[in-house]
Amino acid sequence: MKLYRITYNRIKTTIDWLKLKLTKKQFILFSSVLVGLTAGLSAIALKLFVHFIFYVATYEKLSNFKYFYLFLPIIGIALTVLVVKKILNNNLERGLSQVHVSIAKRSSFMKRHKMYDQVITSSLTVGMGGSVGLEAPIVVTGAALGSNYAKTYKLNYKERTLILACGISAGIGAAFNAPIAGVLFALEVLLLDISISAFTPLIIAAATGALISKVILHENILLSFELKDVFNYFNVPFYILLGVLCGFVSVYHSRMFTHIEGLFHKRPGREYQKVMVGGILLATLIALFPSLFGEGYQSIKELASQEPVQIMSNSIVESFVKNEWVILLVIGLLVLLKSIATGLTLGAGGNGGNFAPSLFVGAYLGFFFSRLVNLLKINELPENNFTIVGMAGILSGLYHAPLTAIFLIAEITGGYTLMIPLMIVSSISFAISRYFEPFSMDTKKIAKSGDVFTQDRDRNLLNTIQTAEFIENDYPTLSQNDTLGKLAAIVANSKRNVFPVVDEEHNFYGIVILDDIREIMFKRDFYDKITVNELLIVPSDVVSSKQSMLEVMKKFDDSGTWFLPVVDAGVYVGFISKSNVFSGYRNRLKVTTIE
Repeated sequence: MKLYRITYNRIKTTIDWLKLKLTKKQFILFSSVLVGLTAGLSAIALKLFVHFIFYVATYEKLSNFKYFYLFLPIIGIALTVLVVKKILNNNLERGLSQVHVSIAKRSSFMKRHKMYDQVITSSLTVGMGGSVGLEAPIVVTGAALGSNYAKTYKLNYKERTLILACGISAGIGAAFNAPIAGVLFALEVLLLDISISAFTPLIIAAATGALISKVILHENILLSFELKDVFNYFNVPFYILLGVLCGFVSVYHSRMFTHIEGLFHKRPGREYQKVMVGGILLATLIALFPSLFGEGYQSIKELASQEPVQIMSNSIVESFVKNEWVILLVIGLLVLLKSIATGLTLGAGGNGGNFAPSLFVGAYLGFFFSRLVNLLKINELPENNFTIVGMAGILSGLYHAPLTAIFLIAEITGGYTLMIPLMIVSSISFAISRYFEPFSMDTKKIAKSGDVFTQDRDRNLLNTIQTAEFIENDYPTLSQNDTLGKLAAIVANSKRNVFPVVDEEHNFYGIVILDDIREIMFKRDFYDKITVNELLIVPSDVVSSKQSMLEVMKKFDDSGTWFLPVVDAGVYVGFISKSNVFSGYRNRLKVTTIE
């Protein structure tokens, strides 16, 4: 521990010295390399650790894999729950939604424990066979590393968000040896607003992560493919059909996963009971379909190599799956069952993400579709290509990230031969999925809590603005019994052109608009004859201080007015002006755009 502190202090002193000597841009570039290296090493360590656990747990000489492996997911999920309860004090957030919220609501600050909690818990879950992926934990870990680095060296909000994004792009770049996909993931999936000049640190971080991954990780750990067939434009109609299928399967996966996971959350507590129920159901599925064990990347490679019979190796029904049509039926079932297996894993208490499951489902769907067409002798489709392109289709549909999907698959296949079919399938899948599911896999959770994040930048910014910030309560108030003469005196000493009418308890009755009374305001004969009660009008709408800015802006649009009274439970609070909201929006836009 003492050696660690001495080493840490020396590194920190060196970086502090560099911060003083370098310009701000130079220090950001240096930081992007450092964070990229750290996040890349974290991703590599997680991959290696999971691979090691998987290898030891399933090593045939240590145990009879054919039977023992069924108990591993239960053990892995139970250990994950134990770590969360005893070590992390039940303080573990799952999924990418926490990064969205940190950027938008917490000024890009992430707690220190997020730098390691995802690594520990996801390695136990996935390494022991939980049917989820490592990419979401890798992204959260990279984001936390970047955020805490920025906090340590006192970077501002824009710089902190940029360095956080560097950690994300490096993590994805290292996990797949795909730097371009890493950059696009940070921009597209996390909905960051970054200017052209800010691309350089992201690219450097992603390249650093990918380079260190290429040096350390072996090909058998990384997901990579070798293309066997070139693109044939005569197959475009079939790629279009695959894109449609990917869109609908994406919607199915999203809804089924949410439903299965939600069943476990309906009853809070009872953690170990959930472990047993979810673990046993998952073990049953794995006993029938062993390719549901773990990330499933090995079975994806087997499909791409056109060896589908291998996916039933060690299954309890292996002897019955010999016929081509039976194998095809099994592959079709696995397209539908993966979402259930993933939901069971996370619902029971495991940790992981849907990135790997999306690639699994896409590969199986692409193979199923192409093999079905070939068996029916409708056409002769390249099954390898359709298996690979299908991954991009489901990834695009689930995460609403077509660019990430296109370039990720292009990079892991080592070329851009399939760029056209990748674009066709990804874009169609994205369009269909977004039509039925407005929110992506991770923003869906945020939407339920009211914090909506979508590809619509205006909605995202408005959602970060609090209605209470723009309430003005310095408007002179009137009572119903006030005379026109008193009203005229108040108007003469005020710059406002609208006046709320309230009683002694500030209960709201209506408003008086200056333009409506201008003709009679200077007729002194009416000063004692006309009361405010005769002049007030009930506004077309009011807002509450607790309503979101999205709801407030909708009311502005529907009413056609530029100001609305703020009323909480019948009590007048103040007014909110559309022009002030626009001004706040412009300021927020300036602050949140990373340059």
